[in-house]
Amino acid sequence: MKFSSHNTIALLVALTSIAVSTACTMAFDAFQHIGTALLINSLTGAALYFVVRILIKDYITKKIVPIYKTIYNMSAVRKKLQVNSRAGDIAERVNKEVAHWAEEKTKEISRLSAMEQFRKEFLGNVSHELKTPSFAIQGQILTLLDGGLEDPSINRKYLESCERNIERLINLIDELETINKLETGDIVLHKTSFNLLLLVEEIFEAHELNAAKKRITLRMQRPAGGRVMVYADRKRISQILMNLVGNSINYGREGGETVVQFSNMPDRILVEVADNGIGISEENLPRIFERFYRVDKHRSREHGGSGLGLAIVKHIIDAHGETINVKSELNAGTTFAFTLEKHK
Repeated sequence: MKFSSHNTIALLVALTSIAVSTACTMAFDAFQHIGTALLINSLTGAALYFVVRILIKDYITKKIVPIYKTIYNMSAVRKKLQVNSRAGDIAERVNKEVAHWAEEKTKEISRLSAMEQFRKEFLGNVSHELKTPSFAIQGQILTLLDGGLEDPSINRKYLESCERNIERLINLIDELETINKLETGDIVLHKTSFNLLLLVEEIFEAHELNAAKKRITLRMQRPAGGRVMVYADRKRISQILMNLVGNSINYGREGGETVVQFSNMPDRILVEVADNGIGISEENLPRIFERFYRVDKHRSREHGGSGLGLAIVKHIIDAHGETINVKSELNAGTTFAFTLEKHK
């Protein structure tokens, strides 16, 4: 027979009472009327057992069960609590629930702390990214208003610089808006079947001048048949490739190369964008898809990067229900690999 804790306590109290009463009776009555004494003590013990059991159960119901119910009400999964003699050890169950609840709350506090830190970093980064071009524009306009507008040697130069900074602000706002829409699901993907090779050729043409400045070769490994048909949102995949190829050029070595290659999988196409550039250190790899995270902040700003490109790439891949991974070795190069659904 399995006893719960309150039954066990009540039984122990009753047996102890019987034993003590019997011992006292035997001591004072000198073994006279032992049978009657044992019967009376047994009945008293039985009554005491039920009284103690009821009192403990009542205490549990009034004191411990409300705590137990509170824990359940605060849990993600709520269960109906039934307290009876077969419900098991309520004290042990409460102990386990409290321990589990405390563990979950500790994890939640850690998550909230991490989110708070991320929020602070995000606001600081947004402030910096908006402030830098804004101050540059303000300083250049003030110079023009103070007489520089009439000076042919600086007026066009400053106006062109203002235009570049304004474009940077617009791009930053557009990227923030894109991330917000991707995170909230406001952007609807328009999936179509298209030849990925043709899209990569367009991306290479767009980056041709930048690659030529650093003598970087843009190369694509063409599979047999000259077609890689995928089913995805062509515009969004173009954003991904523009970002990955652009990064491979910006952080590539002089005279290096960027290679785009494809691998055939059962129902997916694996796309890899590889370079032999400066690479990414191991400690930075886990954070490269975070918003505004830069491995090299100085060089990123030199190239006009907002730090949002890879975050957008990750969101677009997630929206397609696909995966993206990165492998890199410092001073040896980086490879981004992502999957796309095959055209059926």
